[in-house]
Amino acid sequence: MTWSEMQPLLEQACWDTLYMVGWATFIAVVGGLPLGILLVLTDKGGMLQNAFVNKVIGQIVNIARSMPFIILMVALMGFTRSIVGTSIGRDAAIVPLAVGAIPFFARLVETAVREVDHGLVEAVQSMGGNTWTVVRKVLVPESLPSLISSVTTTIVVIIGYSAITGAVGAGGLGDIAIRYGYQRFETDLMWITVGILAVVISIIQFAGDWAARSLHRRGGRSGAAPKLRFLRAAAPKNDPVKVS
Repeated sequence: MTWSEMQPLLEQACWDTLYMVGWATFIAVVGGLPLGILLVLTDKGGMLQNAFVNKVIGQIVNIARSMPFIILMVALMGFTRSIVGTSIGRDAAIVPLAVGAIPFFARLVETAVREVDHGLVEAVQSMGGNTWTVVRKVLVPESLPSLISSVTTTIVVIIGYSAITGAVGAGGLGDIAIRYGYQRFETDLMWITVGILAVVISIIQFAGDWAARSLHRRGGRSGAAPKLRFLRAAAPKNDPVKVS
């Protein structure tokens, strides 16, 4: 196959992959972020401590994470058809990609949020901050660098999942590699898709690492003065932090 024949196939495959990964990542973040925070809040010692709720959510997340993606994709075909009207194609692939990524991202969020200094949480609570205030002004801002790294890791995983969806006609670079590289023995085309995926993943990883490092340098709050500035900003307007 000549380059002039490969080029339109690869361009369309790249757009299909970016489309699937973009939407699946968005849904995974929207669904996984509150789920991960809820796992922390309902855990022992959390602001919403509830052992039953925490255990149920934890078991659901564990079961979803333990299921191989190819099996999850097949098992969700009926659900996917009811959502988008079909079980094949790039729109249909978004459903299992998102469902598979949400519990994965939720666990990463849980780990990131647990790293937040508990003293800051207690300080905001002592100033009258409720659960929503703690989440909005402490847990999310303080764990943001780790959350950015978690999003980066999730995107890389979803890209890997998207290659698997090519096996059921979802399109994308995985579909090109299977249909042309494997079934039609177009080895050159297969290695080109591998190279494109490697470049895309490297760019995403670099961008995510750079963003996380930048946020960490700008938002680092180790030491008394940075913590004091943080508490002043987080304090309710009618109850400012007083410093002698």
